[in-house]
Amino acid sequence: MEKRILEYLANLEREKDIEILFAVESGSRAWDFASPDSDYDIRFVYKHKREWYLNLWEQKDTIQFMTDDDLDGSGWDIRKALQLLSKSNASFLGWLFSPVVYRADEVFLKEIKELANLNFNPVSGFYHYHSMNKGFEEKLGTSEMTIKSFFYAIRTALCANWIVKNKTIPPVLLREMYSLLEENHQKKLDDLILLKSKNIEKSILNIDNDLINLVRKIVEENNDMKNSLLNTKPKKEEFNRFFIKNV
Repeated sequence: MEKRILEYLANLEREKDIEILFAVESGSRAWDFASPDSDYDIRFVYKHKREWYLNLWEQKDTIQFMTDDDLDGSGWDIRKALQLLSKSNASFLGWLFSPVVYRADEVFLKEIKELANLNFNPVSGFYHYHSMNKGFEEKLGTSEMTIKSFFYAIRTALCANWIVKNKTIPPVLLREMYSLLEENHQKKLDDLILLKSKNIEKSILNIDNDLINLVRKIVEENNDMKNSLLNTKPKKEEFNRFFIKNV
């Protein structure tokens, strides 16, 4: 599938007359708890020729595609990406630090990660995950809870917990946040990840009540600690210099 993805991206560059700066996998395949029917969520940042940015009129700054063979693609122009990064947009940070990189300008990727780390706003990141978690948490222990919704609940809770405790960008891989958990919970999650890898995403499986209560406990802890976070502002000139350097 990787060969197919790379071919599609190369064709997209020619068709749109763009340069892709990096392309990664997002979603459950990047988080390392994919199901057999999980899509390939391809996310990328691209740039146009310099003249494109001198246009008086606003132009389309996103590219999206969906193919018959489960390639779900979404890309942002570098200007849009940097504007969102300056706000510590959690979705984009997930792309940026994905462990599954299909292709990249290595220098660009290294430098934009440094920019992200230096300008991360814990408040913005925390409330993204904390508010997103609410919808998933409401399904816990109900007939609407699928194995997919449980993993979204535990992941968003852990991401918020990571931020409130470490004040840094949370890891993309779920297992890299296991340091927040006791060993017995780590083992139960590993067993559930194995089970998810063999069942479709909408499967309704018997999930240990201990894990369901764990999510609720983490969310409660997040609520108790959220006021300790400090709101920070991005260094806009750093973003502007980076933009000018790379277009």
